[in-house]
Amino acid sequence: MSPLPSAPGLDPKSQWQRFCSLLWHNSDLGFWLDVSRMGLDSGVLASLKPGFDKAFAAMAALEGGSIANADEQRQVGHYWLRSPELAPDAASGDHIRVEVDRLEAFGRDVLSGAITNGAGERFTDVLWIGIGGSGLGPLLMIRALQDPGAGLPFHFFDNVDPDGMRRTLASLGARLKTTLVIVVSKSGGTPEPHIGMLQARRAVESHGGNWSTQAVAVTMLGSRLDQEAAQGSWLARFDMFDWVGGRTSITSAVGLLPGVLIGSDIREFLAGAAAMDAATRVPELMNNPAALLAAAWFHAGDGKGQRDMVVLPYRDRLEVFSRYLQQLVMESLGKKLDRDGLEVHQGIAVYGNKGSTDQHAYVQQLRDGIDNFFVTFIEVLEDPGDIPPLEGENPGDFLDGFLQGTRSALTEEGRFNLSITLQRLNAHSLGALIALFERAVGLYGELVNVNAYHQPGVEAGKKAAAALLDLQSNLEQVMADQREHTLLDLQQKMGLESPEPLYWILRHLCANRRHIDAR
Repeated sequence: MSPLPSAPGLDPKSQWQRFCSLLWHNSDLGFWLDVSRMGLDSGVLASLKPGFDKAFAAMAALEGGSIANADEQRQVGHYWLRSPELAPDAASGDHIRVEVDRLEAFGRDVLSGAITNGAGERFTDVLWIGIGGSGLGPLLMIRALQDPGAGLPFHFFDNVDPDGMRRTLASLGARLKTTLVIVVSKSGGTPEPHIGMLQARRAVESHGGNWSTQAVAVTMLGSRLDQEAAQGSWLARFDMFDWVGGRTSITSAVGLLPGVLIGSDIREFLAGAAAMDAATRVPELMNNPAALLAAAWFHAGDGKGQRDMVVLPYRDRLEVFSRYLQQLVMESLGKKLDRDGLEVHQGIAVYGNKGSTDQHAYVQQLRDGIDNFFVTFIEVLEDPGDIPPLEGENPGDFLDGFLQGTRSALTEEGRFNLSITLQRLNAHSLGALIALFERAVGLYGELVNVNAYHQPGVEAGKKAAAALLDLQSNLEQVMADQREHTLLDLQQKMGLESPEPLYWILRHLCANRRHIDAR
């Protein structure tokens, strides 16, 4: 690590002691967290202690099975997924264990060819249909853990963009007949995965495939999707749990099923998450890495999210991690109201990509521009052994040099930054990294008194979209008389305060030749 910058009137020895106190290290995990460059000092940490004492108690109650998501009257149990013995009742713990066993056996049999497409042909590809955390979690697993040639190649419907669907289906072509299609929807009623499922089924069957022997559902027991899969005799169904939110579902079937289908060790992934859970369960601020992380966020943003979180992982395999954290952090903490009903507009904006590529895109502003952020560097110490130095130049050395150089340049300008270091990147360390941020988000939510486990803004957007689709249906009925209509005429007939939504709908219909003349 580069040395701490000198500070006037501060003895170098005391600087080093402060640095050591703000460096958390766990040799068993091969994990370091350095928050020494986030402006934390003894006064700041002392002021945060009462808040953290309450936060630790709240997290212990959450893990014990209390109703942590009061708005929806739900427990919050993603921590039980990697430690079933902590589930508040034996039946839930057994259910978790059974699901992991089933997932592992299913993935093993698909990869070995024991499970085929019904025509005796081995599966060649996976088409994953999921939105939000049900898409980002699997994408992170695949990008971070899949080795070349291992497991099955994955393709995604993670949007309702018809052009994206067209391109994905075209890339599969005749292999749609040997493609395993996995549909993920916790409630079973989310429109996006349902629309994707309909398009996938049409494409599979048009290429001679058999939907029932190629389709897999990941959903809650008894949901609309679960019932459809049961009635249609789908190949397999795997359970999601009411007490696991989409953004924290990566250690459920949502992340484990992709893990087994790429040949990764999901037991190690779960073990890494469980080990970090244990480390972040310690009720002492200075000895808890998630608490140190949350304290750094709180101090940097004055407890109001006044600084953005810039995530810079210095490995291509972690390129998706910043997108994953966007949902985890922003959906959890971005809230208008606190638990007391006060208007607080909390949240931390998250953006980033990867170093060193993308430091050329925005490090100039990070160093010299507006000071409204803090950087999270993520490094991996061990390089792959099959990329040798050539002409005396080692790629890993340059990558590390760029990270340390950028870190020093930001520190020289007084810009907040923290560093997370992994000894190596594998299933175990990825599980630990995810668990660290999950706990930090939970603790920070307690510090600022928001419900980190609901998403009223997302639900409001879904309701608004549904209302506009209903409006479009009504508009098409009004225009079915084949007469010319003006916007004003349509507005009056439909009793709208403004013609604007009609204009937007008509513009889309006209662009796709689905219109009756309107002026």
